[in-house]
Amino acid sequence: MAAHFGRRLRKGAASTAVAAAAVAALSASQAPGVAGEDDRPATAEATNSVADGTGGATGNSPYYTDLPPLKSPAPGPSAPVGTPVSRGDAEAGIPATVLDAYQKAAAELRTSKPGCNMPWQLLAAIGNVESGQARGGQVDADGTTLHRILGPQLDGNGFALIPDTDGGAYDGNSSYDQAVGPMQFIPSTWAWAGRDGNGDGEKDPNNIYDAALAAGHYLCRNDWDLSREADLHSAILSYNNSQDYLALVLNWMEYYRKGTHTIPDGTGGVPEHRSDQGTHSTPSPTPRPPQPPTTKPAPKPHTPGGGDGGNGTPSPKPPTPKPPVPPTPTPTPPGTPTDLVDHLTGTGTGKLTAMAGDAFTERIGVRAETKVGKSVAKVRIRFTLTGDTDATFAGGETVATVATDAKGVALAPLLQAGEKTGDFKVTAAVVGRQVKGVDYTATVTERVADALARTSTTPLTCTAGGEFAEQVRLKATYRGAAADNVAATATVVKSLLDATANDKGPYFKDATGKPVRALTGLRTDAKGLLTLPKLYADDTAGTFLLRITTAGGATVTVPLTVEAAGSPAVPTPDPSTSSGSPTPDPSASS
Repeated sequence: MAAHFGRRLRKGAASTAVAAAAVAALSASQAPGVAGEDDRPATAEATNSVADGTGGATGNSPYYTDLPPLKSPAPGPSAPVGTPVSRGDAEAGIPATVLDAYQKAAAELRTSKPGCNMPWQLLAAIGNVESGQARGGQVDADGTTLHRILGPQLDGNGFALIPDTDGGAYDGNSSYDQAVGPMQFIPSTWAWAGRDGNGDGEKDPNNIYDAALAAGHYLCRNDWDLSREADLHSAILSYNNSQDYLALVLNWMEYYRKGTHTIPDGTGGVPEHRSDQGTHSTPSPTPRPPQPPTTKPAPKPHTPGGGDGGNGTPSPKPPTPKPPVPPTPTPTPPGTPTDLVDHLTGTGTGKLTAMAGDAFTERIGVRAETKVGKSVAKVRIRFTLTGDTDATFAGGETVATVATDAKGVALAPLLQAGEKTGDFKVTAAVVGRQVKGVDYTATVTERVADALARTSTTPLTCTAGGEFAEQVRLKATYRGAAADNVAATATVVKSLLDATANDKGPYFKDATGKPVRALTGLRTDAKGLLTLPKLYADDTAGTFLLRITTAGGATVTVPLTVEAAGSPAVPTPDPSTSSGSPTPDPSASS
C-alpha cells in the first residue's frame, strides 16, 4: 500500500488533502519511533538500512507523523481515517532563527553546489518531521537548542544496531549511537557530514545552522539534482528509508512552498503524533480540574394535589444540573528575549572613516532595550552593509549576526575598507522581530602618503637631444610604513612658484611616442615604490624641475640638467626633498 501511494504522489493523481490523509493512515504501519528527548521510549518495530549502507542520516530513527493542515477546516466524510487535522495558519509559521538557518543553508548550496537546486522548503519539511522545527524554535541566540533532542538508542531492539561511534561525545551514550539535534543526525554520519553553518569554528549537531547546512550537503551528495523527481525521492529516502517518510516530507515541502511566515523563537507548536505511537505507553492526558460534588436535595414530603398528579405518586424529580467544568487553560509558550525588544539605540559609535584598504578603528554597536529602557540580552542583531562599496566585515562577509551580551549590547565585527571610496550604510536590525533598525554612515577615503623621497641621490643629467640614463625612482610612506597603491602625478614644471607644465625641456613619451611633460594616473606598488617612465631631452639646455606629488600632499622636486651638445658635464646638487614643501632652488630656471 505504501508503494502504491508513492506512485500516486509521483503521478500527482491525488489532491494534497487526500494524499495527506492517506499518509496519516499509513503512518502507523511502517514508521519507526519519533526523534525526541532523552527519555523517549523505543519502538519494537524493525527498520531497514539504506541501500548505500549508511543507514540514513538518522539511522532510520523515529519521526513525527503530523500532516500539514487541510485546506478545508472540516474534512469530508469520504476522507480516510488518519491524523490530518486543520489547525490554522499557525502551522505555516517557522521560528525566526530556524527559518534563517534553512534559508542560509540553501543560499550557501546555491554557490557551492548549484547543480543540486536545493529548496529551503525541503530542509524545513525535514526539520519539522524530525524535530518539530527544533521543538517550536527552542534555540538560543546562536541557534543551539536549549534542550537536548535525542532519538532512542540504536541497540538493535526494534531499531538498527549501531554500537557507539563517538564515545558519547554527541549523544551522551557510550554504548550505542542515538540520533542527535534538530535534524537528527547519528554521530557516525555527523562525523563526515557535519558543517559549521554559523561561522563559530565548531560543527555542532545541536546547532540549527550547523545541522541545516549539514543536511543540505547530505541531500546534495551523489550529484543529485533535487529539481528532478527521481533524485529528490532518492535524497529523501537516504535520510530515512521509509516510503511513509518520503510522502510525509513531500507533503510538508509542498505546504511550505505555498507560503509560510516567521514567528518568534520558542512560540512554535510541537507535533503531537509519532511514528511509534501505539506500540508504547502514551503520556497521561492533561488532568481535568476536579468537579465539585453534587449534593442530592432532600425529598419533598407528599402534598395532596400538589404535584403528584392527584394519585399520591410523587412527580419525577427534576434532574440536578451539573456545574460547568472550567476549561483546561492552554499553556502560553514562554516569551523569548526577542519578544521583549521595543527598540534599538546606538552605543555612541564615533565617526566611521578609514582609508581604502585599511580596517576601521571604530566598531559599530547597538543596544537592545525594552519599552522602558531596560537592556535585553541574548537577542540576535543582524548588521548589513548597503551602498556602492566593496567594504566587508572581518572575514569577507557583508552581513553579520551577533547576539547581545548581558548589557544588551551587540558589537558588529570590525569593518574592512575596500578600494572603492565614498560613503556606504551599515544597518543594525533585530532578527525575528519588526523593530526599527539603526543606521550608520561609513566613509572610505583614498589612500595617501605623508612622505616621498628618491631612492637614489645620483644627479640626473643628459645632453641636449639625448635621453637620461637613469629613471626616477621614489618611495612613498604613510606614518613610517610603505604606502601602497597611492595615486601620484609627475610634471616638468615651469618654476618653483609656477606648477604648470613647461613647454620645453625634458619630457616623457606617451603611447604614440609624442612628448608629454605631465603624467597622471601613476600609483605606487605594493612596497610603496614608484618608478617613472624614461625621460628624454629636447634641444634646450639648462636646469629644469620635475615635481612628483602623491595623494595626501607628499611632494618631491627633482632637478634635471640638460647640457648643450659638446659641453663637459657639470654635476648639479640634488635639491630633492621628501617634505610637503620643496626647498627653493635659486639656480633653477624655466
